[in-house]
Amino acid sequence: MSTQMQEAAKLDQLAHVNQDEIEVIAGREREQLEGWTPELASEADIREALEKAFDYRGDVTVTRKDGSKVEGYLFDRRVGATLAESFIRIIPMKETAKVSVAYSDVAALVFSGRDTAAGKSFDAWVKKYWEKKLAGEKNIQIEPEKLD
Repeated sequence: MSTQMQEAAKLDQLAHVNQDEIEVIAGREREQLEGWTPELASEADIREALEKAFDYRGDVTVTRKDGSKVEGYLFDRRVGATLAESFIRIIPMKETAKVSVAYSDVAALVFSGRDTAAGKSFDAWVKKYWEKKLAGEKNIQIEPEKLD
């Protein structure tokens, strides 16, 4: 169990950090991907952009080489030895069936949706917990923020 003094020290430490600073993982910058259209000039560019799209918490728009578009949440990817053997899977916005697209079939990618988790870090959640605890509240249950 932590003591009241330890709890106060932790809250004091968190009070001097803003949410943007705690959102950054050590050794990695937070990228603003919303609205970004990456250049897909090489195989490495395609792989890197689709990996970022997989980590992105908003919708993306994928334009296939035949000109058709799929807009939705990229929830899975299967990385193979070649682009033709690698696939992304998307839950489309306006359809119920999941769509698979080969990396080799991707002509363009746009990070079109809002990043629903931006600014909602675990550290921000913990800071709220410690504030309530120091205020003397009992049976603290911090609910997750609504995603609009």
